[in-house]
Amino acid sequence: MDVVSHQVSNTSYNVAPVAGQKRPLTTLQPQEPPEPGTGIHNITLRGPSEIFNPPILESAPLGFARASLPLLKIDLPPGLGENAPGSSQNPLLSLSHPKYGLPPALKANFAALGVTSIYAWQASCLLARGLLSGERHLVYTAPTGGGKSLVADVLLLKRIIENPTKKAILVLPYVALVQEKLKWLRQIVQGVEKILPEEEEEDGDDLHFARRRWKKLQKSIRVTGFFGGNRTTTSWADTDIAVCTIEKANSLINSAIEDCSIGKLGVVVLDELHMLDDEHRGYLLELMVTKLLLLQQDIQIVGMSATLSNTEMLAQWMNAKFYISTYRPVPIDEYLVYENIIYPAATSRQLLLTASKLTASSSLQDSIPPHRTIEPSAYKELSNSATNAMVALAVETAAAGFGALVFCGSRGACQVHSATISEAMPVLTEGSDELNSRLDLLAELRSLSCGLDPILQKTIIKGAGFHHAGMTTEERELIAHAYDKGVLKVLVATCSLAAGVNLPARRVIINGARMGRELVGPAMLRQMCGRAGRKGKDISGETYLICVKSDLEAVCDLLDADMPAIASCLAPEKRGLKRAILEAVATGLVSGSEAIKDIMDSAIQELINEGLLVLKEDESYGATLLGQAVVASAFSPEDGLYVHEELKRALEAFVMDGDMHIFYMFTPLQVAMDNPIDWQIFRDQLDRLDESGLRALQLVGVQPGFVNTMVQSGASLKETNPAQIKQARIYRRAYTAFQLRDLSNEVPLSTIAQRYKTPRGSVQTLAQQCHGFAAGIVKFCQRMNWGMLAAVLDHMRDRLEAGARADLLEMAQVTYVKSWTARLLRENGFKGLRALAEANPKDLVPILMMVNPRKTQKNQLYPTEAERYAAKLLSKAESIVASANKIWDREMQVELEE
Repeated sequence: MDVVSHQVSNTSYNVAPVAGQKRPLTTLQPQEPPEPGTGIHNITLRGPSEIFNPPILESAPLGFARASLPLLKIDLPPGLGENAPGSSQNPLLSLSHPKYGLPPALKANFAALGVTSIYAWQASCLLARGLLSGERHLVYTAPTGGGKSLVADVLLLKRIIENPTKKAILVLPYVALVQEKLKWLRQIVQGVEKILPEEEEEDGDDLHFARRRWKKLQKSIRVTGFFGGNRTTTSWADTDIAVCTIEKANSLINSAIEDCSIGKLGVVVLDELHMLDDEHRGYLLELMVTKLLLLQQDIQIVGMSATLSNTEMLAQWMNAKFYISTYRPVPIDEYLVYENIIYPAATSRQLLLTASKLTASSSLQDSIPPHRTIEPSAYKELSNSATNAMVALAVETAAAGFGALVFCGSRGACQVHSATISEAMPVLTEGSDELNSRLDLLAELRSLSCGLDPILQKTIIKGAGFHHAGMTTEERELIAHAYDKGVLKVLVATCSLAAGVNLPARRVIINGARMGRELVGPAMLRQMCGRAGRKGKDISGETYLICVKSDLEAVCDLLDADMPAIASCLAPEKRGLKRAILEAVATGLVSGSEAIKDIMDSAIQELINEGLLVLKEDESYGATLLGQAVVASAFSPEDGLYVHEELKRALEAFVMDGDMHIFYMFTPLQVAMDNPIDWQIFRDQLDRLDESGLRALQLVGVQPGFVNTMVQSGASLKETNPAQIKQARIYRRAYTAFQLRDLSNEVPLSTIAQRYKTPRGSVQTLAQQCHGFAAGIVKFCQRMNWGMLAAVLDHMRDRLEAGARADLLEMAQVTYVKSWTARLLRENGFKGLRALAEANPKDLVPILMMVNPRKTQKNQLYPTEAERYAAKLLSKAESIVASANKIWDREMQVELEE
């Protein structure tokens, strides 16, 4: 019997949006499952291109064991099962109910995105006393896909609409989540107006007409994103809803406290509240909440997560109401795969006990009735039982027309497993819509400045792809979007995808429970499993955790483990405490010694000794100029002191006849420390420096003789004492500065990646993180009253953002025109913004082809592929001209007004 026909009906139909859920980008189309017993379809496609090859692998068939167990039963709370009353039977489940007080335009926007009613738990949560009115804080948990975001959205939007002078901050941990939420909120608030007090109108008055126009602008809700690498022109004063990363949100709140505009803040939403426990960033989130509570202002705090265990304790700390929901609208069946046998996850402990008692003549299958079995494969590529199971489960899902999400422990494994799965995937018939969509995706990827990855070129046509941080942002977005639309049926990703991107799947396959060498934690496992099944897209979900023999005990413990309790990152032994005290004093929240606990004495004394705080004669604390500069720049005390020493040395002997000194100063500290050094490449780049560049690096502490020694010895940097750590930081920053120099000198991103043997995505991430760090350096200099140095650094910051020299800064504002692309346009007659605005898009296509010439040679593309590629470039050229026109018109308007 075939698994698909057992678990789903013979045909899947379009699923209408349901209560409490956004409408998916795509809905399921009717798909016929494969006939029982046929295994993998092996359809030969006689296409024009060599990339259209039939599958060369055949995954092992999956069958039901003789004594299979029934599917896991999901226990739902009373009244929330399949027969739970809808909004027609329970009016409180409709967003149109008067109790929610939502304006018609907002309800219409929700309905347009598929949200007309809510779940019973959402209604119960929203209607708790003091929440809709903004009088009480809220902490709540709900499983992934359970609709928790909608509760926060309603509370946030209601607060902004009904209190037009108030602002909101929505905090998310990752840039990808910020960008996704930004798009969602902008759709939701389209045409929605804040409730302003009525004024008497006077007809025929031009001044009054202008006032009415301004009032209309005031009524609209402005949503702005604040995150690293995004240099927005919109300030805190010009936005209503700020969607931020943790670091940007903390910086915004600090600035608002300092300039006394914090009273305008009405609501703060903290998504992924479990990040409080993160060892690198959790203390910032905790610090942010602490400051908001100390303010005792009319600010509602809403925190949510899918993986909190001590919700009640957090609620007590925040003086908040708490709500715990375990409801999942789509049931999930969980399985453990061990030695080609699939067991329900509920038997994991029994499985471990049995395995420890087995003799050589016995087998687990004889002891524990399996749910299903996977036959070993005859192909050597699938000789490993874990790989065989992964491929069989993924291909079976794709053959049934559904999506499979495969999690792997490393970037390299993603690429290897994606290629292996693609070789066993069924091939589409020539000319099908799905095949055309995949060819369009290949053309989109080929049109990127970094070109088409050779592995993706082979896997995408078969319906498989991979997703990891080593890819560029554009590549990841295209791949994720294609998977979400169903163009790709299998996506192989690193574990970080579970936390950073919202991509549900019918089947989640976890190929080993390790990230690198470390076992994943219960929270990460919960997040990965939570990607299975999504209401409005799937009627059920499955998760398969593939386990190797050496990990069986650890995996069984992991499956049985409770979620760990969130612990404070501001404990005395952790680095967050010093920053908490410094920011509290520098922003004026705390000054009296009676407000400082005894436990903080040592941290305060450290801050005083470091010159960040001062104890005044009246026994109150104050921030020094250096302390204020550290807070304004959003650096930690440790990083701020290091930057201060570097800048002081630069002021004594700044190398102004070259750029290398500035590139070194702009290299982010943490990124540099994570960047391994290839000493041969370091020496090659050092040898190519001009006299100015070499002088700059020697000034900061780089010794060419030491670099030669490292090349000859093949040794690695020692970092066992403070002196060695300081030395390592200098050399890592200098090595990373070479990449920043190349980025600003219009070297193509793919060339930089090859030159330094690093993934393209890592180079792009470096550029994005550098923008935020550079902005912090500039603010630091301004606060220290080092105006000349700040001006020099600020100019170079523009170059870093554009990835180009000074003569291309104006042109680099245009969409798709960065770095090497801008230089090619200039060299081919388009000298500036006006020339681009007046250009014929067709004239830009040949130039865009030159951006990546190796990918555009005629002998490498078949005619149909070349046509698709040219069409994508023409579309990009049209966007370039439109963007240039928009910027040109705006600049002309500014000149007229002046």
